[in-house]
Amino acid sequence: MCNEDKTVWITFNGEIFNYVELRDDLIKKGHRFHTQSDTEVIVHLYEEKGEDCVQDLNGQWAFAIWDSKRQKLFLSRDRLGVRPLFYTKTVDGFLFGSEIKSLFAVPSVRRAIDVEALDELLTFWMTLPPRTIFSGISELPPGHFLVLEQSEVRVQPYWQLDYNSSLGAENEEEACEMLLDLLLDATRIRLRSDVPVGAYLSGGLDSTVITALVKKLGTTHLRTFSVAFEDKEFDESSFQTEASEFFKTEHRGVLCSSQDIGRVFPEVIWHTEKPVLRTAPAPLFLLSKLVREQGYKVVLTGEGSDEVLGGYDIFKEAKIRRFWAKYPESKFRPILLRRLYPYMKNLQSQPDAYLRAFFRVAKDDLASPFFSHLPRWAMTSKLKIFFSKETRNQLKHRSAMSHLEAELPPRFWQWDNFSQSQYLEAAYLLPGYILSSQGDRMAMAHSVEGRFPFLDYRVVEFASRLSPQLKMKVLDEKYLLKIATGNLIPHTIRRRPKQPYRAPDSRSFLAGKSANVLMEYVEELLGHRSIAEAGLFDPVPVGKLAAKAREGQVIGVKDSMAFVGILSTQLVVDRFIKNFPRSV
Repeated sequence: MCNEDKTVWITFNGEIFNYVELRDDLIKKGHRFHTQSDTEVIVHLYEEKGEDCVQDLNGQWAFAIWDSKRQKLFLSRDRLGVRPLFYTKTVDGFLFGSEIKSLFAVPSVRRAIDVEALDELLTFWMTLPPRTIFSGISELPPGHFLVLEQSEVRVQPYWQLDYNSSLGAENEEEACEMLLDLLLDATRIRLRSDVPVGAYLSGGLDSTVITALVKKLGTTHLRTFSVAFEDKEFDESSFQTEASEFFKTEHRGVLCSSQDIGRVFPEVIWHTEKPVLRTAPAPLFLLSKLVREQGYKVVLTGEGSDEVLGGYDIFKEAKIRRFWAKYPESKFRPILLRRLYPYMKNLQSQPDAYLRAFFRVAKDDLASPFFSHLPRWAMTSKLKIFFSKETRNQLKHRSAMSHLEAELPPRFWQWDNFSQSQYLEAAYLLPGYILSSQGDRMAMAHSVEGRFPFLDYRVVEFASRLSPQLKMKVLDEKYLLKIATGNLIPHTIRRRPKQPYRAPDSRSFLAGKSANVLMEYVEELLGHRSIAEAGLFDPVPVGKLAAKAREGQVIGVKDSMAFVGILSTQLVVDRFIKNFPRSV
């Protein structure tokens, strides 16, 4: 789309939710519109404000504007990183797109794995922008724009997370009202659509709150969708049914078996365009397929609440570990660790000595900016024992954590411990895994658009002003959200223990429920020849891991992540390096 004199052109992926208000304001300033679209609003806003136009946008986007008068290319990505945006420079041009496969469709673009990116992924679950899993392919970080002018590339932030804890416990009543008002308006503008809007309803607090807000805004007929599992360890369908009956929604669910996950996993990796360490994206891939088959193209979801309002178990874990660290010899304080992860039976069955070792608090840990994440990252890093000798040699002088520490914003050191933990989740894992591999990529695989009221930047900025006590009161996560919305949702869902979304892992890849054989593609990709050809992992330990999987002996978190991580990496190599189709 272009402006009237065809000097400003845009290509746009996403939605601007406040486009109605922006359009009215631009008309008052003399701009003439030929459509009712949000796309044209961006064009005129750029004419009015240039690069600063992004400050006015409330939405999720990746767009490129060509300014022919200035011979300037302007790329932008939304604040929280809902929409992806990749780019690369070639000998004769500059390429960009919302999918890496669109760049690889150009024959001159080299396709190769970046080993340092793989090292980051096997530490943090994601790569650190602008690095991607592919050498030479860069990702525009969330909240940044890029300008290409006279062959020079300039990348800079226009928005960043910040925390100041100016709203404390004494402001609880006021904060409740403000949060509810913001969430209502964030939901209201995300219901703007020329097609029906549905909602995901997982049975947890966040999706239930979003459904409640939609109903409070006056929507009488609402379609909701969810994933149910054959394996009762992961299934939350009873809570989904309760919530649906409470709100009187028309509900549809997809029943997911372990074999379903293994069957669609290659398609999942085709859309994630990077390795993953858990199978959790696969059921969401099947869910978006159901949504599209039901005739829906837009759904509201509850993602972002945990990062923004303090919901993750990792925040509780860090709080207990700091409490324990004050008296490291205490025999009683570590017992609190059993309050964590009640849904993980293997962990709960471990003796106290194991829990003390796993959640250790070494003297130097307290001084680390990554204190809250050290146990998680230490466990993930153990997967690197599967690296080949060549890979280890390439990485022997590199520390992923040191690289991340060098990137932390200067104000990080001034924040309280809880806010530091939140930042690591919201600035990195959220866009790098939750919103990409589990969110946007799985929804858009079936052309379904997910919208996230909790990630309205006004909600995020408001939450960043809340003191930790309003986010987690003792060990009660998302305290303020529960207080603000408690009378809108079923009492049982408000009070239920948090259970994060999970899915069956390594056992999903068995050829049958009783067979000691892995699915054909898995046997091939984890075979000695395929592992050796790719060169990233050592075929011998990978072979032993595959043997354990065949016998159903991959039961620990570490081995399960290793199996999924190695398999998904091999799928990336197979689909994007060895056998990439030129017509995509």
